[in-house]
Amino acid sequence: MASSSSQCPPFGFSGKYYHVADGGGCVRQSSFFEGKPVLNQGLGYSVILGFGAFFAVITSFLVWLEKRYVGSRHTSEWFNTAGRNVKTGLIASVIVSQWTWAATILQSSNVAWEYGISGPFWYASGATIQVLLFGIMAIEIKRKAPHAHTVCEIVRARWGTAAHIVFLCFCFLTNIIVTAMLLLGGSAVVNALTGVDIYAASFLIPLGVIVYTLAGGLKATFLASYIHSAIVHVVLVIFVYLVYTASSELGSPHVVYDRLLEVASKSRMCQETFSHDGQACGPVSGNHKGSYLTMLSSGGLVFGIINIVGNFGTVFVDNGYWVSAIAARPSSTHKGYLLGGLVWFAVPFSLATSLGIGALALDLPITASEASHGLVPPATAIALMGKGGSILLLTMLFMAVTSAGSSELIAVSSLCTYDIYRTYINPNATGKQILKISRGVVLGFGCFMGVLAVVLNKAGVSLGWMYLAMGVLIGSAVLPIAFMLLWKKANSTGAIVGTIVGCILGIITWLSVTSIQYGRVNLDTTGRNSPMLAGNLVSILTGGAVHAIFSLLWPQNYDWGTTKQITMVEKEKSELPAGEFREEKLLKAKAWIVKWGVAFTVVIVIVWPMLSLPAGEFNLGYFTFWAVISIAWGTIASAVIIALPLIESWETIQSVLVGMFTNDRLIEKIEEMNFKMHAIMLAIPEAEQMYLLEKEKAKKQEALEH
Repeated sequence: MASSSSQCPPFGFSGKYYHVADGGGCVRQSSFFEGKPVLNQGLGYSVILGFGAFFAVITSFLVWLEKRYVGSRHTSEWFNTAGRNVKTGLIASVIVSQWTWAATILQSSNVAWEYGISGPFWYASGATIQVLLFGIMAIEIKRKAPHAHTVCEIVRARWGTAAHIVFLCFCFLTNIIVTAMLLLGGSAVVNALTGVDIYAASFLIPLGVIVYTLAGGLKATFLASYIHSAIVHVVLVIFVYLVYTASSELGSPHVVYDRLLEVASKSRMCQETFSHDGQACGPVSGNHKGSYLTMLSSGGLVFGIINIVGNFGTVFVDNGYWVSAIAARPSSTHKGYLLGGLVWFAVPFSLATSLGIGALALDLPITASEASHGLVPPATAIALMGKGGSILLLTMLFMAVTSAGSSELIAVSSLCTYDIYRTYINPNATGKQILKISRGVVLGFGCFMGVLAVVLNKAGVSLGWMYLAMGVLIGSAVLPIAFMLLWKKANSTGAIVGTIVGCILGIITWLSVTSIQYGRVNLDTTGRNSPMLAGNLVSILTGGAVHAIFSLLWPQNYDWGTTKQITMVEKEKSELPAGEFREEKLLKAKAWIVKWGVAFTVVIVIVWPMLSLPAGEFNLGYFTFWAVISIAWGTIASAVIIALPLIESWETIQSVLVGMFTNDRLIEKIEEMNFKMHAIMLAIPEAEQMYLLEKEKAKKQEALEH
């Protein structure tokens, strides 16, 4: 095949992807990834094993420092709840890290490549509102089940054993789905960029996660999540500025805009002249004027609805989010979830508006199959930066996969430990036994993650298919779980029937619509928008409707007494400020998160898209404004999520530094003072307690200064 593109039409601006065939005529390269991987296998293995080892060592070391110089006690409670004292910045960072899946980086750019600018918006808005609204649930945990370890513990305390088993199954299914998406996307990109065997990558990626989670439990996961979030956002800012300000190929919103118009103008000539093999080619079906530059996109809207439904399942039914809420300080919970949601919005929105839209503007020969496996961002990164871009993208992806993977390990570990072992096998388990089981489950599920990814890759399941299907499978449990903490009338029978029937009807609807519309049922047809939309909606709405009907007919009228009786395995000395669990303070926090959570939900799901509809096909000024919002949101969000946890933890960082460079016994002396003070406090009036507390603070400060 000749390399010249002189006889090819002028709209092939990435000329190297268009060739004059030996027999004449213009032919388009069949695939961006048809040649050798950009990076060699040695570098691929180095990144996987090197980063894994680095995070295993650094997070284990940070946990050890906290234990030695801050005085943390590494009990089973601490392993699974991080002391229930995590502040706003770190909780927000954890939410961002936990919610930044492989799909966040890869699938968001896929829908940008498929639908244009509406894709990144609907991905970001459709998966942000769940985190904003979950802040309400997080406050309700503090009010109604302050000593819970998992969501299923609360289910059992309120609704009994049958409901407990049903929701335990759905929680495990959620963890399996999320884990599958992490490793499917991660292994596919590692394989495409480096040539590392896809099955080897599936086993090696979780390796480092297992090590540091075994060593430090939830706190190690939180510390690693902060580092992961910081790295992801640094790379995010680099890519955003590269596409819109620095790249020689693109470099400005004006160039991107002109090329998007040119891509859409190919029309039938593109489809008839070139062997595009499912590549983005010509006008977008269902978009206003076939343009990539519009929010008037039926495909984008359908994806947005599927996205909203599915992600309610992977937040409300994922025990990882409940564990994070349980670990948060009560005064930080609602703020952490709101901030985390708003910061996370930037990851799919800003990144996909740069890398996803950039792939279209560069006219890269990406096939539909490659896009569904998450290869749009690496293609753009390579086209713009060569090996440097592929290394940055690989690093970013590794951060996303491992940070979210560690959260899934802890989520599964706490379910197995507290909801199976402590509930049905050994109700009198000691802290040491709980800790041993927790670590055993982390190791076991970590190995299972690799096996699962291999099985799904063998079956041909893609990241995109799994992402769209998740709402059908777990959406029916969303409203019953929300009702559990928000509605005193919600009864157990309705929860069980609604969740099971909703799931079954969702699957039946999904497969039936597929069969009726396409005449065959396979991975390709079941992964299309119409069947997925029908199945997702039937699942979540049926689950909620059935539960609501049962509860109205046979209301429970629950008083939250049994959920408040959930006990801790070990009694921990509380490090929380006095009054953190006061009812009036928690009610005030709930009112705050309801107001702001609902307000931001309305803005990003209704107001923002409605305001953009009159623009029709964006003109240059409107698109430039859209790009500036993307750049600004990504930049500000990155600065906040990197700086805030450091600012809030500065006192602890100082304590560690003082301990490292002065006296190892310093914190032990302060702990001894605390113990004596606690004994005194039990026997004196409140006014004297406040006086002694102030005196104690002065003593601690004096000890630190010396």
